Amino acid sequence: MRASSNALRIAHVVTLFSPDGAYGGPTRVAVNQAKALIERGHEVTLLGGARGFEELPDTYQGVPSRLFPVAHLVPGSGFAGLFSAGLATHLARHARDFDIIHVHLARDLVTLPATLVARRQGVPFVAQTHGMIDPTSRLLARPLDRFLTRPLLSSADKVFYLTPREASDLRNVMGNQEIQLQPLSNGVPIAEGAAYHRSQTIDVLFLARLHSRKRPLLFLEAAQLLATQFPDVTFSIVGPDEGEEKSVRELAKRLDPQGERIRVEGPLQPHETAERIRQSQIYVLPSENEPFPMSVLEAMSLGLPVIISEDCGLSPAVRKADAGAVVDGTPAAVADAMSALLGDHARRRACGENARKLALESFSMEAVAESLEKFYLATRAVEDKMGSVA
Repeated sequence: MRASSNALRIAHVVTLFSPDGAYGGPTRVAVNQAKALIERGHEVTLLGGARGFEELPDTYQGVPSRLFPVAHLVPGSGFAGLFSAGLATHLARHARDFDIIHVHLARDLVTLPATLVARRQGVPFVAQTHGMIDPTSRLLARPLDRFLTRPLLSSADKVFYLTPREASDLRNVMGNQEIQLQPLSNGVPIAEGAAYHRSQTIDVLFLARLHSRKRPLLFLEAAQLLATQFPDVTFSIVGPDEGEEKSVRELAKRLDPQGERIRVEGPLQPHETAERIRQSQIYVLPSENEPFPMSVLEAMSLGLPVIISEDCGLSPAVRKADAGAVVDGTPAAVADAMSALLGDHARRRACGENARKLALESFSMEAVAESLEKFYLATRAVEDKMGSVA
């Protein structure tokens, strides 16, 4: 741990923590950021809603945590309808224990109330929206945006965004209200050694939440197009259900009744995903409108070539680095990209090396933590100056 003369007490607030990592990227991002900031000498606590634990833990993946049960206030609304009275009460009592509160903000009833508490308590806060706040016609979003989303984003000391598209979406949501936008990339811990799995069996991996936006069914359709060309290759789907598991299992059963080539493995705990990625040779995520997927970063950090859609926020970097393939998101295009890598070991290996180099040079957690520290300290300096004037 690097000692810091400017050590901060930081809270990272996330909608949901669970043993299977059901909330996906925002939780991973918060954990990675927290670990990197702790390495820089800061005191970091994870705060959020929780479900799926037999007993609520006081650490999550090694980071000090205060987690509280969630309930669904709005049935059928997914994560957006979650609410945690315990978190809101805890923050009302303890918000001022922190120098800054970093909210991984979505249109939900966990992070929006938490942000409101921070504002009312006068604690500096920043928001990171992970592409989750964009223009929408959903009825629930209208009152939320009017009374909470826009006022809170306008009050944030910084609002971190991943891509130019996300910045544009946030400006559209805000209308005429001001917002302090700041770009911030996701980062990924770089493990020692690359994957380079030496098994004779080649595995193509889809590892993500089984949600329609991730398009796991398209992955299976692409796999079927390669059944004759690559009969010994396996295609694996790993991840927690978010509405698509039944359809995925039904299609997998229809395409491969014996389960010899197509495997639906279910969810993993977050700390198990790296080892599962190491067992594969190609990573595929054909999702649509994906800002900055952590699973793609993790796969690249382990030396796997990646196949992603054109509208993924990482597509320019992947294309420039020749770290895999960027496709138009049709089954045929995904299958062609898979075929090109499966049929050429040297190219597969080269793209994997390029992917790892890209992750190391452009998406390291050290760089992300350094940027966050700079923003946090600047925010505290402004608050201290305002306090001394008052």
